[in-house]
Amino acid sequence: MLRAGSPFAQLWFRIRRPTTFGVKALVRQADGRFLAVRHSYADTRRWALPGGGYKPTRETPTEAAARELREELSIALPAAAFTVLDTTVTTLEGKHDTLTILTAVAPSDAFTLSPEIAEARWLTDLDELGDAPLSRWLVRALG
Repeated sequence: MLRAGSPFAQLWFRIRRPTTFGVKALVRQADGRFLAVRHSYADTRRWALPGGGYKPTRETPTEAAARELREELSIALPAAAFTVLDTTVTTLEGKHDTLTILTAVAPSDAFTLSPEIAEARWLTDLDELGDAPLSRWLVRALG
């Protein structure tokens, strides 16, 4: 269902050009491994960071990152566990999007996939993904 609506949402964004806010979370383990995901909608081959949209009148970027990790992967981290790595404004999807990339250390490597996530892996290096497509935000967060 998520995949079927994606082309319509992208068209709506191009016509309407709304202002949106999003977060991406670079979650690490104490040993340096990081979590990468493939979403079950849009480009299902691309490895990315978990995250999503939020409304700044309802929550902060750190609260949104904590919520998204809880919803997408059942990883419970308090908002205070996150620090901001980068904030950027992009128009990649035809909308004016303020994106905040945050990082946190997870106390465990356990997770449970929601329907939004097709696959998730703890990685030590992006080379482990071979020639799979990578999200620019994943690459930027690790850079």
